[in-house]
Amino acid sequence: MGRTRNGADTALMFATLDFGQKLLVVGGILSLIASLLHVGVIIGGPDWYRFFGAGEDMAQLAERGSLYPVLITMGIASIIAIWAWFAFAGAGLVWKPPLLRTGLVVISVVYLARGLIIFPMALFVPEKINSFAVWSSLIVLIYGLFYAVGIWKSWSSLS
Repeated sequence: MGRTRNGADTALMFATLDFGQKLLVVGGILSLIASLLHVGVIIGGPDWYRFFGAGEDMAQLAERGSLYPVLITMGIASIIAIWAWFAFAGAGLVWKPPLLRTGLVVISVVYLARGLIIFPMALFVPEKINSFAVWSSLIVLIYGLFYAVGIWKSWSSLS
């Protein structure tokens, strides 16, 4: 797909995508938002680490000026940004990375597993369940569903 010049071109381009490609675009946008949110946590500092569930240890390390929380969070942000690239490539919007199909399947499995982990946690370590665990699992499960259904519906065009 070529570059677009305005919103009308973008809307037209989106309209030409098949259903699976549209789901992958939404998945890519969600991943990009998650990546940027992780960067925001770094900028926001210790209170943001606490609010977004990184744990008190990470928040305290950030308060002491340790690079550890920054490096871990930037690593996560980078990985999720790469996942966005895979989704956009699966939709045909950007150049395809090697092993596109395999990568998209792995990304989908990771998102779905992270989203579903709340159920065994509830059975085996219910004391670890809090509101962050519930809503973050639901959000990530939705991400995984966009990727999984998008992959399924676009499988033939992902080669």
